[in-house]
Amino acid sequence: MHPLVSPGAGPIPGVPQHQPSNLFRFGEITLYSTFTFGAQGVVTPLANTTNRLFATPLGQNGQGFAPMTVGETNLKEAGRIPSGQAYDVFGVAGQVMGWDPTNNNTDVPFNVNGLAGAGGLGLVADLQSAINNAILVWDFTQTQVFICPLMLAGAGGGAFGAISQNAAGANSGSMGNGNGGIWMYRRHPVALPGNSTFAVLLQFGGYASQLGVNSGLAVRVVLLGYYKSVIEIG
Repeated sequence: MHPLVSPGAGPIPGVPQHQPSNLFRFGEITLYSTFTFGAQGVVTPLANTTNRLFATPLGQNGQGFAPMTVGETNLKEAGRIPSGQAYDVFGVAGQVMGWDPTNNNTDVPFNVNGLAGAGGLGLVADLQSAINNAILVWDFTQTQVFICPLMLAGAGGGAFGAISQNAAGANSGSMGNGNGGIWMYRRHPVALPGNSTFAVLLQFGGYASQLGVNSGLAVRVVLLGYYKSVIEIG
């Protein structure tokens, strides 16, 4: 008597003589971290500054947030890949978001409505300056490796939209930040072994504009990649 098989299915694979001691699980995930700049009534210089992302875990204060929530990062441990899990980065995205701290000093930086309000034109100029003058850099404790200018990371396409002003001086309109494609590491991913430490530095050149008293921005860096974890079963 022959076993039932689908036509063209080929031979039935052999059955192992022992149970495996572990299994591997694969998938695609993102790791992300955000840095925010600017506060109401404060001039914030950006030129020649270095700012460390992936340095503050979920629930802790840092990188301009008090505390970091799931909208700003998904790291449970600062700058560390979980033990037993390898992560290969095949894309880097740099999302630049503008906000107006005069709306509410505790406003989250993902509210872009302020771009169409008073001072919106200056805020757009600050947004564009950050995109055009920022560099992303890997920081592996003893080694730093340049990634790319921020404008070459996906979601760093630039500001677009329009703002108009009426005779009474009131502004109206809409501005946003373009979402570009993901260009880095498509062919040669960066391997981050389990339990390894890392950070991404956001560096601004000497010609980056300072943020005025009514301007603010945030930069969220997203690492897209594959993970491989080991599940011990015996």
